[in-house]
Amino acid sequence: MAETAASRTATVSRKTNETSVSVTVGIDGTGKSKISTGVGFFDHMLEQLSRHSLIDMEIETKGDLHIDDHHTVEDTGIAIGQAIAKALGDRRGITRYASIDLAMDETMTKAAVDVSGRPFLVWNVAFSAPKIGTFDTELVREFFHALAQNAGITLHILNHYGANNHHIAETCFKAVARVLRTATEIDPRQAGRVPSTKGMLA
Repeated sequence: MAETAASRTATVSRKTNETSVSVTVGIDGTGKSKISTGVGFFDHMLEQLSRHSLIDMEIETKGDLHIDDHHTVEDTGIAIGQAIAKALGDRRGITRYASIDLAMDETMTKAAVDVSGRPFLVWNVAFSAPKIGTFDTELVREFFHALAQNAGITLHILNHYGANNHHIAETCFKAVARVLRTATEIDPRQAGRVPSTKGMLA
């Protein structure tokens, strides 16, 4: 599936000695997803990312899970980021900025994004345990770092409070999904312009 201005879709394939990843995204979708990484909790989080961003995602990753989940999570983040950047093209007409405070039970997490072409992650999230089930909590940050760097976005994530580590992780994914949805939407008042006084976002 090639990048087109009309459909804003893209496919990225990435193969290393550690992983093989294929990702297809549709920015103007309905949040449909087909996801298989071999890491159950990560699949669940990626489903949240797709559903609440309304970005359709097909993701298949085969990684060296006999070692650990790190390469699978990081390389999937890289490929999703690259696919989003490719699908957005020159980012003409997008809303660009978005911010949300997202609640889930006892947890509240903020995400803010600038779809700027300048990759940066500010991460202010702490987990009280090293694992959620068998999933390493430190990999949540690794995923978002890979996503931000390769999508070319400035991304800030701040957990205000929370007691349940599953909820903390899930609010990160849902909050980022919601800001991606808003920031990548076409703003009709932009009249097709790149939303920058520089005239480009790269």
